[in-house]
Amino acid sequence: MTPLVATVLFVFSLVALGYLAGFTGYLKPASGEGISEFAVNVAMPLLLFQTMVKSDFRGVAPWPLWGAYFAAAAVTWAAGHLVTTRVFGRDARAGVVGGVSSAYSNVVLLGAPFILGIFGPSGFEVLSLLVSVHLPIMMMASIVLFEMFGRGGSEPVHPLRVIRNFLRRLFVNPLIIGILAGLAWRLTGAPLPELIGRLVDALADTAGPVALFAMGLSLRRFGISGNVWPALALSALKLFLMPAVVLLLVWLLGLPPLTAKVAVVVAALPSGINSYLIAVQFNTGQALASNQMTIATASAVLTTSFWLTVVVHIFG
Repeated sequence: MTPLVATVLFVFSLVALGYLAGFTGYLKPASGEGISEFAVNVAMPLLLFQTMVKSDFRGVAPWPLWGAYFAAAAVTWAAGHLVTTRVFGRDARAGVVGGVSSAYSNVVLLGAPFILGIFGPSGFEVLSLLVSVHLPIMMMASIVLFEMFGRGGSEPVHPLRVIRNFLRRLFVNPLIIGILAGLAWRLTGAPLPELIGRLVDALADTAGPVALFAMGLSLRRFGISGNVWPALALSALKLFLMPAVVLLLVWLLGLPPLTAKVAVVVAALPSGINSYLIAVQFNTGQALASNQMTIATASAVLTTSFWLTVVVHIFG
């Protein structure tokens, strides 16, 4: 067994353990919510804070990375929207859910521990650059589309309302707070006090396994209920179209090998819970989003191994 395969199996085994704990009733659904909140609101923000303070970002080109990744996200989002509305005959609001499910990678609960395990701290530095803009960009796109379609298309889009909603959600998000706090501390040039450093390191070290276990619990909660064929189609777009487009763009732009590999692997990750939360907000497509997330995550055990093999072969 190669180290890459072993790491993939380790990561998804933690997800499977979380799912099994929920499936057998060993942990109650409320436990899953609490563990997820700890991972997203405490451990992951501190991991990002730690990365912003300690990492050396020299040699990482953010603009080509962002351009390649989000161009592929836009292409995949549009494809998901069209498949949902034109092929499966759903309305425009469900099309938004289909689009976001196709393009919104699980960069936090799954991506952070996965990239750390495969590429180490240097790879996580690249991922941090994506995380720092991934949430704001995808959040803004979701809010704009909600304004366009979530109200039935009967009301005009109000730019001030869009901006107000965006800023309110952005600056109360723990991940963004962790990134901004880390950057602010970095600008001071001062080392972290020993006690604070030990506390941050201890909690940040729990982020990966806790996030993966929490993800497994959440998958058990959502499950699969109808809309299987649309969910399969959207999963195929997420797991194959998006990483393929990113691979083409990073190759054309000549990104550094590590940056290129991280970008492709992040694009190949399954969708996260945000697509389901957007469906709940729209009050449409909840089953579609939850099914797609579950199917894509189960399939990602094989598809991420495939894309890892491809990028290692191409970029070394």
